[in-house]
Amino acid sequence: MAKAKKASATSVVPLGPSGFPLMHELFVPKAIFFTTGAGVHKDRLSSFELALRSAGVEVANLVTVSSIFPPHCKEISRKEGEKLLKPGQIVHCVMARQDSNEPNRLIAAAIGLARPADHSKYGYLSEHHSYGETSRKAGDYAEDLAATMLATTLGIEFDPEKAWNEREQVFKMERTILKTRNVVQSAEGHPKGLWSTVVALGVFIL
Repeated sequence: MAKAKKASATSVVPLGPSGFPLMHELFVPKAIFFTTGAGVHKDRLSSFELALRSAGVEVANLVTVSSIFPPHCKEISRKEGEKLLKPGQIVHCVMARQDSNEPNRLIAAAIGLARPADHSKYGYLSEHHSYGETSRKAGDYAEDLAATMLATTLGIEFDPEKAWNEREQVFKMERTILKTRNVVQSAEGHPKGLWSTVVALGVFIL
């Protein structure tokens, strides 16, 4: 009795023009917007909800993902992005979050971005949350993380022991990196011990 032929991968999974499965195409984000927010409340969860409201993304069911900035992904403004969120929609994002109920304690949340000049290649997003850092320091650290990850992928030589401002100049002179940036939200803990929450997000639009 003759053996049945195995179905090829292409016959089982329809492929798109890129050579990847069509469903993969649907799940690669086409755009991203960045936003930040802060909230204060006696309940920890409520302070987080208020931070999301401050960031303009409270209507979505947020799913956090890791660090890849997709090829051909476009940055849009927060105002444009908010208009594309449907209440109850599952939305993927890279999120940094920090909270505290210690009076006057400094908290920060930051997202860093590093984009390659070649838009057909992927970049990196990074999230960083901390205590006791200024917004400048937290933002620079997040941007440094993203730039370093991209630089190692592109094979750019740099000294990892040098301060970020020195490495930033190296990256800016490197033509394979288009842009690095960060968004950050910081706050001081409420003086009466209420919960304070800060968030920074890169929100993907499919």
